[in-house]
Amino acid sequence: MSDEELTALTKRISLEEFKKPFKHSASFNRRLRTTGGRYVLATGNIEVNPKSMESYGLQEVINIVKHELCHYHLHLEGRGYKHKDNDFRTLLKYVGGVRHCRSLEQYRVKQKKRYRYACRNCQISFERARQLDTRRYVCAACKGTLKKI
Repeated sequence: MSDEELTALTKRISLEEFKKPFKHSASFNRRLRTTGGRYVLATGNIEVNPKSMESYGLQEVINIVKHELCHYHLHLEGRGYKHKDNDFRTLLKYVGGVRHCRSLEQYRVKQKKRYRYACRNCQISFERARQLDTRRYVCAACKGTLKKI
């Protein structure tokens, strides 16, 4: 599905379910990682994670679009558009949208590299997230020189 087809789908859902026009654009955003979609307040556009389409199909995208359209229409009307607001929950229930999308493929969080150091004098060792200049810094306990392990 292309961005133009997604925009057409969003406009159709907006007219059928909300009885209001969608005047902005909808697009797929590959940079989305943990969410199915988002409504961008500054531009009024809707972005959908393409992984939800690949993993679960068109019905999941329709559910995500309904959810984001709730944010869209309530925000433009000046009503409560946040998840915690009653207006949002009521409208979402009315149009048959879902509060949360189905979980997407989990992305592995990269482990931060750890650096190990030891004192040449007292043999105390410690770890750091950042690298340390062993010529400049000394052991805090005995003021001895450090070595990288």
